[in-house]
Amino acid sequence: MAKSTRTIYICGECGHESGKWLGRCPNCESWNTFVETTPSPSPSAQSFSSQARAISLHSVDIDISKRISTGIGELDRVLGGGIVLGSTILLGGDPGIGKSTLLMQTASKLGEFGKTLYVTGEESAAQLKLRAQRLNLSGDMMLLAETDISSIESEFFRLKPDILIIDSIQTMYSSPLPSVPGSVTQVREATTFLTRLAKSTGCAVFIVGHVTKDGAIAGPRVLEHMVDTVLYFEGDRHDVFRLLRAVKNRFGSTNEIGVFEMRDTGMAEITDPSMLFLTGTGAPGCAVTCALEGTRPMLVEVQALLSPTTLNNPRRMATGMDHNRLSLLLAVLEKKAYLSISDKDVYTNVVGGLRLDERASDLAICMCIVSALLEKALPAKTIYIGEVALTGEIRPVGRLEKRLQECERLGYQQIVMPKSDQVNVNRTNLRIREVSRLGDVVKLLTKG
Repeated sequence: MAKSTRTIYICGECGHESGKWLGRCPNCESWNTFVETTPSPSPSAQSFSSQARAISLHSVDIDISKRISTGIGELDRVLGGGIVLGSTILLGGDPGIGKSTLLMQTASKLGEFGKTLYVTGEESAAQLKLRAQRLNLSGDMMLLAETDISSIESEFFRLKPDILIIDSIQTMYSSPLPSVPGSVTQVREATTFLTRLAKSTGCAVFIVGHVTKDGAIAGPRVLEHMVDTVLYFEGDRHDVFRLLRAVKNRFGSTNEIGVFEMRDTGMAEITDPSMLFLTGTGAPGCAVTCALEGTRPMLVEVQALLSPTTLNNPRRMATGMDHNRLSLLLAVLEKKAYLSISDKDVYTNVVGGLRLDERASDLAICMCIVSALLEKALPAKTIYIGEVALTGEIRPVGRLEKRLQECERLGYQQIVMPKSDQVNVNRTNLRIREVSRLGDVVKLLTKG
């Protein structure tokens, strides 16, 4: 009787292996993530490996780490100034968000730099041609509709491209592995192959990854650890604006974001995104702050709606901000500003789909809640900047001078902010009102 093939179970979140199925992963503690698979007999990534030799630090050629521009300014900003040759970049996002469109435009512009190979496992070459015509792309690129890693490897060494784009990693498979494409083993094997290919040849590799219902890139969590840069394309597919954000970048900052607009001709850059996150209504419950995304200051409007409730536990809903932070600010408003909010449902929202994570927006969030509670609009052309402490103190934030320059450029006249030594309060075009306590800011509104 023939011996049955041995199988193992791999966690889809962290890649932990087990000889039997487990309901909860002992490594990452995720539930129901183990998938049955067959261990790899021999990694295909070793097919192009050579005998490695150690070299001294001073003899390393730094030219292989030079950056090249993608021709798309917003993408260069998120990448840290351009593409580093030999790097592996993973791009994730919801279906229909525009990942393939952005990479098609990037491949077209990179055609001027060198040879670009676009490998698709989801579309045919004819479909890509139709998309290129719709986007009015003038640059040329090499197309390959293939999913077998071995075939891609042979074609890669025949063409020797400078840029390789894989769309998508979930469709790639290695023939020696018995598991189906998209499984944990196949995704990990394909990513290992592409990473070693980039490091050994100096070719920059873009990888498109699908996302799960939770918004994370499908496949083992180790997938994100293997690549150099992880980008997420965010936004509502029914809206025209898209945000490109880096959550990992070995060659740059992860604080920068790129803003795009989906048009008939593809992704258009938004170089001045401040006005996208403002409604200009001036209604009660609206406040404006200046947030920093990396090095870019942006004016953002936050909104609040308060509604009386008969429930013992009022609802607290936050869109675009941390829910726990909202609860903390509501507690400070009740305790330090003596406002009654415990009998009302509170709903907050950040206009434009942006997410506010920095503490400089605390004061604006508090003021939009106070404005909604009193049903009184905040003063026009006013910006609120400051971190709110648990004691009710308004604390200063960083890079105030840069924030004020952006407010002045867009025509705002008054800034409510904590006292700081970073800026000169005697500015000619801005009226700066320095505050130290949250209760003082609330009094400014109640007294008009």
